[in-house]
Order: sequence, then C-alpha cells, then structure tokens
Amino acid sequence: MKELLKNKKLILQHVPGKGSWTYHIVIPDSKDIRGKWGDIKVSGTIDGYAFKNMNLAPVIGKDKMMSVNGEIRKAINKAGGDEIAVTMHLDSDNWLTRENDITDCFRDADVLENFKALGKDEQHKIIQDILALHSEESQSKKIVAQIKKLS
Repeated sequence: MKELLKNKKLILQHVPGKGSWTYHIVIPDSKDIRGKWGDIKVSGTIDGYAFKNMNLAPVIGKDKMMSVNGEIRKAINKAGGDEIAVTMHLDSDNWLTRENDITDCFRDADVLENFKALGKDEQHKIIQDILALHSEESQSKKIVAQIKKLS
C-alpha cells in the first residue's frame, strides 16, 4: 500500500448543493494518480477516525477529492472550514506506471526476447496500450493477452 498522507493537516471543504461532495477534502499531490471513478480506493484516518475503502474522485488536471460523509463528520465533531488531520494510503498501488514494469513482466513470462523482436513502433504501441489502462485488473488482463500472443 502506498502512503499518500501522514497526519497531514487539511481543511474540510464545504460547498453547498454538491450532493455527496458537499463536504470533501482535496488530497495534495494526487493529480497524477491514475484511475477512474471507483478504481481509486483509499483507507486511513481522519482525526483518528478510521475509514476504509473510500473512493477518490478524479478531477481532470487537479488533485483528487474524497467525500467526507456525515458519519465521519459527526464522529470527529468537525464542520466545513475546520482543520483535520488525515493519514491515507492507496488500498492498491500495483498499477504499472513505467515501461520497465511491463518489460519485467514479459521477462518473468519468458517472452521478452519475442517482444524485443517486434518493431519499435509495435513495442511502443503495446507498452502505451497497457500504461493507458486505469486499473490493475485491466492492465493484468492486457499483459496476459500480450504474453499469450508473444508465446
């Protein structure tokens, strides 16, 4: 699990009329975390109150957000504008983000030489297709399919 925040002081945001997002926190330095809604799960604590398997919301070109529901706000006795201490980690951080991660998979499956025998453009396309996927599961399926083709 990848740690995102360790006892970081954040402001509990309050934006009336935003439904589930009326109360939320913005997670600093998170805009480069890949994944679509429902794929990015986090756990941790807010002012010592434990939360598990919560969704981070992607915001194009901005840091991710997490909704802070009434149960949590009541437990920590905080409202919009209040400062809270947040510790948070990704529940899964096994997405592949580098070309070397993928070629290592091909090496482990004993198909790296076959991959290297492909043209540079085809190699690049395979790598980019895998890196463009937004979940560990979808990347795994694509890698397995490529390994079968390269076998």
